[in-house]
Amino acid sequence: MPCILALDQGTSSSRAIIFDAAGEALASAQQEFRQSYPEPGRVEHDAHEIWRTQLACARSALAQAGLTASDVAAIGIANQRETTVLWSRATGEALAPAIVWQDRRTVGHCERLRAAGHAGRIRALSGLELDAYFSATKLAWLLEHIPDARRRAEAGELAFGTIDSWLIWQLTGGRRHLTDVSNASRTMLFDIHRQRWSDELLALFDIPPAALPEVVASSGFAGETDPALFGRPIPIGGIAGDQQAATFGQACLRPGMAKNTYGTGCFLMLNTGAQPVESRQRLLTTPGWRIGERTDYMLEGSVFIGGAVVQWLRDGLGLIERTADIEALAASVPDSGGAVLVPAFAGLGAPWWDGHARGTLLGLTRGVGKAHIARAALDAIALQTVDLVEAMGRDGAAPLGELRVDGGGARNDLLMQTQADLLGVPVVRPHQTETTALGAALLAGLAAGLWQGPDELAGLWRAERRFEPTGSADWRASRIAEWHRAVERARGWAAP
Repeated sequence: MPCILALDQGTSSSRAIIFDAAGEALASAQQEFRQSYPEPGRVEHDAHEIWRTQLACARSALAQAGLTASDVAAIGIANQRETTVLWSRATGEALAPAIVWQDRRTVGHCERLRAAGHAGRIRALSGLELDAYFSATKLAWLLEHIPDARRRAEAGELAFGTIDSWLIWQLTGGRRHLTDVSNASRTMLFDIHRQRWSDELLALFDIPPAALPEVVASSGFAGETDPALFGRPIPIGGIAGDQQAATFGQACLRPGMAKNTYGTGCFLMLNTGAQPVESRQRLLTTPGWRIGERTDYMLEGSVFIGGAVVQWLRDGLGLIERTADIEALAASVPDSGGAVLVPAFAGLGAPWWDGHARGTLLGLTRGVGKAHIARAALDAIALQTVDLVEAMGRDGAAPLGELRVDGGGARNDLLMQTQADLLGVPVVRPHQTETTALGAALLAGLAAGLWQGPDELAGLWRAERRFEPTGSADWRASRIAEWHRAVERARGWAAP
């Protein structure tokens, strides 16, 4: 039976998973790559290292499964979004390190645009909050700071892309420069209503159109790999930003269905159907995917620091040796002992959008130890998600019947139970938690004819565990109020 090779290129690692026609994983491979923090507020990746690790994972997964390129019906790609790469069309060499979505170097640029009154128009066209999170100001920074880059971009010598575009360029040997609607919508340069690059936004950010990729559907033939990579060409059939891919993999295919991904950041996506819904709570309006002529839209809330706070406890403070150790350490105490951690290391995302917020650890007494801090870190991940759900409710979304969850953090039973307790609704973990890769595989499989439509895809999803909420409404309200007091102390800390 033919299978699908899913490439899941994330913020901290590259991964490849092979799925069969039943949506089951046959083999996988993963490699971490370096994170670079050259200055406070700056986060960079080596784009070539991303490509090398992603290719190595794809080859390793095929070898583990005992498969060749002939067994693969199509490749699906899911990727960290907003991260910005600028490269030479002639050589395929990146001109500078990739600027990662977490990077805050362009906060000042965003503030100048806001002061000039452009934020409303940017939101109306792109569905996005004016913030350094997105690609537009990152690309503008590269064009400004790399010698001769603007002239070369205007002459058509340079190519811009988010990580999906970079991988497709490398996979196809430089023959295809494209992106899909879900990734294009995260650049702050794309008109989500007309489904094309916006001349108005390009002019506002001073971006040469010649540098931009072609925008294609999320499911459909998008070229084929260079034969030298896998022994024979493999069609590329699916492309989606990681959170849109995870929503698709969670079978949130009907309006009102929602999922939350617990990765480096946390990303809550609510399907709103075929029409974009404008948020009054500073959530994002974003295309989920385009299949054929239909685009499904989402409301999205983005938490910048989710699982990254656990990495900080491991690498920055040395409180744990392995990421998985956080659950046992946090579970060794009944609560956080009054400690509240606001992990605003890269500012605060939705619904606050405060680029000057910084991390705070409050409520410390001599009785607080490392286990309490670990518990406060898990609480912070769950409480940031509560803020997103409450914001969606204020935007008119119906109360959630359940929250589907995925990502590495979803394997943490304590975190999932804490999330259910603080939300007051069931949290449902699927049998297949690698839903980002699965979503990319499903989009590719649709293009390749392995599956025929949404109903068949929904039938592939099944629950592994359901976490029912405990605790009273008064307890939840008290915890959330305490959290908001801490958030207010973190906000604006690094403002000039």
